[in-house]
Formats: sequence, structure tokens, C-alpha cells
Amino acid sequence: MAKQKRYTAEFKAKVALEAIREELTTAELSKKYEVHPTMINGWKRTAIAKMAQSFDAKPVGEPVISGKDVEKLHAKIGQLVVERDFLADASRLILGTGGKKP
Repeated sequence: MAKQKRYTAEFKAKVALEAIREELTTAELSKKYEVHPTMINGWKRTAIAKMAQSFDAKPVGEPVISGKDVEKLHAKIGQLVVERDFLADASRLILGTGGKKP
């Protein structure tokens, strides 16, 4: 029993685009890519249908952030500010700047 060939999406799109352009006949494309003409016609129909759907799709909006996530982020910012200030003070003491900011 013969094994079925699997074609990548990129290959199908390439062949379908050539079929849509109609620079070569389906028979010529079939011979060029060694694919049955029925498959090429199917890929062409699918490409045209999906192309129309892509224009109907609504644009992706900004992600919704919940109030709980905002609270977590504010808490994290506060924690990082405290740590930064602590480390800045500690480095001044270690470096001997007498507690004055450089």
C-alpha cells in the first residue's frame, strides 16, 4: 500500500497562490509540483475562502487586566522600591560616603 504524501502549509500556500494567479494552468502546476490537479483546486478554493475570512476578523484589542492583577503589580512595585532604597542606603554605608547621596 502506497504511503500518502504530506504537504506543508507553506507548500500548499505557494501552489494555491500560483493557481490563483493563473499564470499556469492547473495541469501545468500539477506536472510542475507533482500534485494531483484536484488537490491544487481544493487548496485554491480553501485559500480564497480563508482570505475572505481574514478580512472579516475583528482586530485584536488590548488584553483585559483584572483589578487583582493590578493590585499584585502595585505590591511588587512597592516591594522593589523598598529593596532598591535599602540596597542604596547599604551601599552608601559600605562605600563610606557618610550617608550622603553622591
